Amino acid sequence: MTNQWTPHTWKDFPVEQQPDWPDSDELESVLKEISSLPPLVFAGEARTLQEQLGNVCEGNALLLQAGDCAESFDSLSANSIRDKLKVILQMAVALTYSTGLPVVKIGRIAGQFAKPRSSPTETKDDLELPSFRGHIVNDAEFDAGARKANPQRLLQAYHQSSSTLNLLRAFTSGGFADLTQVHSWNQEFVTHSPAGARYKQIADGITDALAFMKACGITSKDHPALHEVDFYTSHEALLLGYEQSLTRQDSTSGEWYDCSAHMLWIGERTRQLGGAHIEFLRGVKNPLGCKIGPTASSDEVIKLCETLNPEQRPGRLTLITRMGTSLITERLPELIQGVQDSGHPVVWACDPMHGNTFSADSGLKTRDFDDVLEETRCFFNIHRDLGTWAGGIHIELTGDNVTECLGGADKVSDEDLALRYETMCDPRLNASQSLELAFQVSEQLRN
Repeated sequence: MTNQWTPHTWKDFPVEQQPDWPDSDELESVLKEISSLPPLVFAGEARTLQEQLGNVCEGNALLLQAGDCAESFDSLSANSIRDKLKVILQMAVALTYSTGLPVVKIGRIAGQFAKPRSSPTETKDDLELPSFRGHIVNDAEFDAGARKANPQRLLQAYHQSSSTLNLLRAFTSGGFADLTQVHSWNQEFVTHSPAGARYKQIADGITDALAFMKACGITSKDHPALHEVDFYTSHEALLLGYEQSLTRQDSTSGEWYDCSAHMLWIGERTRQLGGAHIEFLRGVKNPLGCKIGPTASSDEVIKLCETLNPEQRPGRLTLITRMGTSLITERLPELIQGVQDSGHPVVWACDPMHGNTFSADSGLKTRDFDDVLEETRCFFNIHRDLGTWAGGIHIELTGDNVTECLGGADKVSDEDLALRYETMCDPRLNASQSLELAFQVSEQLRN
């Protein structure tokens, strides 16, 4: 990839996971309209995030990247956005309070609509239809009309992302994220769980500390760090036409940024070195992530580092490992050691969910929370043994009281899955399980 990069050179490369759009003229018209709309995020915000991820890279901070498997057009509400943010803030507080380290908070939100699929089609009762690729493309209902790729959904995704971002900015800077609100972040169904009880102890400690600081003349009103938080957005950059249409040249630096999100990541199915996704994302200056599964070789991962971060800037590239409990101890050490020996600075993050997905006896796709905990434990132990920094975690969660992943303090069973199984695609941790995971990560780091 030595060619001169432009936002459209990706079109000269083989591209995976793109929908079969039935009307190319309509698609081009929609993308042209999106390219004329305001950016969703700004270059300066992306640069600030890269600086903060640089601190993670150097072992002075943690990364918490979390949010929905796939956002829905049908569930856009202030309450759902607020409740996701609550869980992420709770997890971040638990991590910071227990470790003394700042937490870089990135949501899988305001753009996480597109989903890669293992097959372009799905068959039921001898009827074959295009696979559901997320609401940005088509609908989950198994119907010929619903499964038809519709370019107008790209516009709807843009406008929903804009609305979500506006609300997130209001929550994170308007007082909701004030540390005096730590008790109010505990949802009713989490409060009575063991994780909720542990969180209450932390919240009580923070409240006591804030009372002491107030007596000393230090209040959140005078210190913005106590009143608001930095919160960033991310999604898998899957639909390259959409990503290109939101790519803008920064007026101050002259560099190109994909202004659909602060951080973009490349999935396990689209990280081919000679592919269009790598070609597109190597040219934008946003912080990038790349999912790394158990089939990746050390040489391949090093070449990804060379392509995506040739200048070796700390914070530019996050390697998100998704190995599964059965393979992580066998495969991950070699990759870490290879990257370490190459001198490339990367943030290492653990996705303990995607490698541990299976179909339960009920037929529903699920994950066992014990497997999620085990892969996380292995990830931190491997880094400790190698003397490298385990930068953080990347998980799928919701603020709703769902029953999509087995286990946890509530002991969700196979029979319970159907009670509140609400995901459009992959199973997510509920708030109680998410907070329990944060406490485990804290214990791993303290050890």
